[in-house]
Amino acid sequence: MSMEYGLLKSLLEKTSRRRMKHKKSDNFETKSVSSSLVRFAIDFKPEFVSDEVKQIAQLSLFDWFVVSLAGQTEPVSNIIRGQIKSDGGAEDCTVIGTTQRFPARASALANGTTSHALDYDDTHFAYLGHPSVAIIPAAIAIGEKTNAKPENFWNAVILGLEIVTRIGAWLGRDHHLAGYHSTATAGAFGATIAAAKLLNLDEKATNYALGLVSSMASGVRAQFGTMAKPLHAGMAAANGVEAALFAKAGLISNPDALEVEHGFARTHTTQDPVAETALNELGKYWMLKEVLHKYHACCHGLHPALEALIQLRENHNIIAANVESVSISVPPRYLKICNIPSPTTGLEAKFSFRLSAAMVLAKQDTAALSTFSSEACYNANLIALRDRISVMPDIKLSETEAFVQLQTTNGEILSANYDINKSLPYKSRKEKIMNKAFALLGEDSAIKLWDLVAAGDPMQFYKVNKIGLT
Repeated sequence: MSMEYGLLKSLLEKTSRRRMKHKKSDNFETKSVSSSLVRFAIDFKPEFVSDEVKQIAQLSLFDWFVVSLAGQTEPVSNIIRGQIKSDGGAEDCTVIGTTQRFPARASALANGTTSHALDYDDTHFAYLGHPSVAIIPAAIAIGEKTNAKPENFWNAVILGLEIVTRIGAWLGRDHHLAGYHSTATAGAFGATIAAAKLLNLDEKATNYALGLVSSMASGVRAQFGTMAKPLHAGMAAANGVEAALFAKAGLISNPDALEVEHGFARTHTTQDPVAETALNELGKYWMLKEVLHKYHACCHGLHPALEALIQLRENHNIIAANVESVSISVPPRYLKICNIPSPTTGLEAKFSFRLSAAMVLAKQDTAALSTFSSEACYNANLIALRDRISVMPDIKLSETEAFVQLQTTNGEILSANYDINKSLPYKSRKEKIMNKAFALLGEDSAIKLWDLVAAGDPMQFYKVNKIGLT
């Protein structure tokens, strides 16, 4: 085993330990990662997919629509819709926020951007990005353009989600730490596969499409905190659509441009990624099962601590008045990311362990966007509770974990550990996502939306704009 492989394997174990518990497969003797993934997509059969994988894909589709509807009035969403309206073009595909229809690429661009506008969409810690905001807009656009059947749409979504997580994990932390945004980069490759599947491209054309998007995928982390970050998701979806359409039209590329010398991987990482990372148990173990959904309208780094506190609050009937002190232990990196001790704005509140924890203990709805307001930062009761909470680093914790210890006013000491990467039963996942949808859209709209998207028929998705916001 090389030093490079050992290092990469160690890093991936920290982000997705459960996946690496599975035995390695020697089934793939191929000349490249891209050709192997394309072969997998071409040979894909729905019966290979477990009910668990299908259920997670369904929840991700619903969650994607929820955050898209909630984000449709954000400034960046309005700007992108305004731009594509000025461009005009074929009236083929749905765009959330307007009943007007647009070309496939424009639809993917606008919907991808809108769905990431609130940064409330799903994540994947091995991929180091947001999977659905890149894949689903591309699948919807091409699904509508081709009048795809629901089964074909689901197949494309599942394949896109699986392949984007594998390419993201393959590019690894080296890619991320170099400054690239995996949602934008790896996301474009997954979107290409989803689009190519719906266009029914053959193996050669799909390889050309991946080669083409190797020259198109882009996005740097320097844009975090600006409107360009959600635009990255739209770019990934749009680039995937365009690359697949170019390949369908006959445009030829280097089909191995993802990984050859002077190709994408070797120019966007400092070490050559190890092929096994992308191909390990391909088709047997589904990495998309590790997709995580956000249930609180704040930085994902806060979520393990909030879930641990909810567990204590519910199991021990804790009320704010009975809390003497709280200690939150988290991975050291989060002290620099989401540990604003005394936030003064709603945005800062989303990056504050202490205030968000106080909100949970006060039984406020942290799934609602309105909870994280500037007014909350100056609420006397929340401040008093916030100031009884401390945050400290713990190197023994994984980056998806937190440990909390709570002392009551009568001296009782309670503790809980929570890892958001642990597997949750489908029923629990759905309940959490539905609560999030109720908070963002209202109960009536959320139920109507579930009924619409559960069938997965892209030809009916235009109706989502009739649901709107309550």
